[in-house]
Amino acid sequence: MQIYESILMNCNTKFFGTLLINFILFFLIGCSKETKIDDKKVFRYNEHSNISSLDPAFSSTLRNIWPVNQLFNGLVQLDDQLKIVPDLAKSWNISEDGIKYTFKLRSDVFFHESKSFGENLTRTVNATDFVYSFNRILDTNLGSPGLWAVKNIKDFEAINDSIFTITLKKPFPAFLGMLSMKYFSVVPKESLIYYGDKFGKNPVGTGPFKFKKWEENIKLVLRKNNQYFEKDSLGKQLPYLEAISITFLPDKKSEFMEFAQKKIDFINSIDASFKDQLISNKGNLKENLSQSMNLITGPYLNTEYIGFFLGNNKGIVNSKKLRQAINYAIDKKKMMMFLRNNIGYPANNGFIPVGLESNRTKGYEYNFEKAKKLIEEYKKETNNDNIEITLTSDANYLDIIEFIQRELQKIDVNISINIVPASTLRQGKSNGKFEMFRASWIADYPDSENYLNLFYSKNFSPNGPNYTHFKNSQYDNLFESSYLLQNEVLRREYYKKLDSIIIENAVIIPLYYDKVMRFTNKNIQGLKSNPINQLNLKRVYKK
Repeated sequence: MQIYESILMNCNTKFFGTLLINFILFFLIGCSKETKIDDKKVFRYNEHSNISSLDPAFSSTLRNIWPVNQLFNGLVQLDDQLKIVPDLAKSWNISEDGIKYTFKLRSDVFFHESKSFGENLTRTVNATDFVYSFNRILDTNLGSPGLWAVKNIKDFEAINDSIFTITLKKPFPAFLGMLSMKYFSVVPKESLIYYGDKFGKNPVGTGPFKFKKWEENIKLVLRKNNQYFEKDSLGKQLPYLEAISITFLPDKKSEFMEFAQKKIDFINSIDASFKDQLISNKGNLKENLSQSMNLITGPYLNTEYIGFFLGNNKGIVNSKKLRQAINYAIDKKKMMMFLRNNIGYPANNGFIPVGLESNRTKGYEYNFEKAKKLIEEYKKETNNDNIEITLTSDANYLDIIEFIQRELQKIDVNISINIVPASTLRQGKSNGKFEMFRASWIADYPDSENYLNLFYSKNFSPNGPNYTHFKNSQYDNLFESSYLLQNEVLRREYYKKLDSIIIENAVIIPLYYDKVMRFTNKNIQGLKSNPINQLNLKRVYKK
């Protein structure tokens, strides 16, 4: 409690006024007969970034993806080990050439009850609904951020009510995993017609929870879907919870206060100002807190890195020897322990993060002597004794950038730090304005290809994600060949070779592979972590 009290003391009077008003509103809303539920069956969390839409076509950020995942289903889903498992498709076949996918759909799935269906209030899902849903993403007038995900689809068709086929323009072995993204959720045409552009505020899906109400900037409530098709291993219908309540306090400090007072059940990650109070430098929950909360942690498919822009022929960072020296000179284990309390894994492997480790390769471990030797060789070869490089980042990573600056000073590499707004950083690295820049890559779908396409020469920014402008014919040939491989074991070997080419050429400095950090109250059961940081609540319950 001393930790909680010290946090509470740091908050200003204005916050308490806001908190009191919100609490009164929550109380008045919660006391209505319409929403009164046993608190033991309600899961509560806060979304400090707010939610812009509950339409799966706009599920591009975690703030939207989490509630959309409770409301909608697609053809396939991922389990917590990233294995592709059935969702609304109970089985599927892929043609030998990797072009055609045939899905057999369940016949016992109903859309949530809605007045948009007329007197019957609901109906079963069929293959035509997937045709409609896919066409909707393809509609450029909609402006879905998921449009890129359907660019390789040539055609799709409802053979009958239970058979849906997709034909690709060219083989893409990661496509099945891509279909687990919420963009590909099934939506009913009747509801889209009825609600029009307000569907995102009045969603109708098939998921374990259904939409109840949304008080803008105050609370979103989802209720149990009593017609949900999934059951647990004992035959009990999912979900276990009766409701989900999402509040919208605007910052992480406010959110943590609510959690400390047990007004919400869960927080995802913590404000940096709290990490030393909660987490030891080994990355564990401090012992004095183990009686009041749980920490659930695991790999997160996010690689934080420093990139070199290789598109300027006169740039100093074009020297492979210099880039390798810089990689060897950074003690990532020390960086993670003292700056991040080991929230993450030191990136001593390739670009592919922990969570997809079967595809990963050996990278650069800290070796000061080797770094120093490479710098001396570089100086002799170039007659450049004054090595100066500008490293650009946003302010959120200043501590890490300053650590790198100090590390590189030890090998006579002088780093000038350029701090810019996050939007300027994104634009500048896309346009090749920064010779050395901080970046991160969070997986769009759980396949190593999603990381490796950042170094394919045909993906040069600004038209693609190759911000380094790395170009290597061997890499390009292997990358293109990997698309033709249906054998997963062989494809992994190709991925490992591709990752090793990135590391050998020191195209980037992998800094760390991120971790999911979930804090829950002691009575929360069934909540797990997963490498895409998806929030799955259908098997969660309270003791």
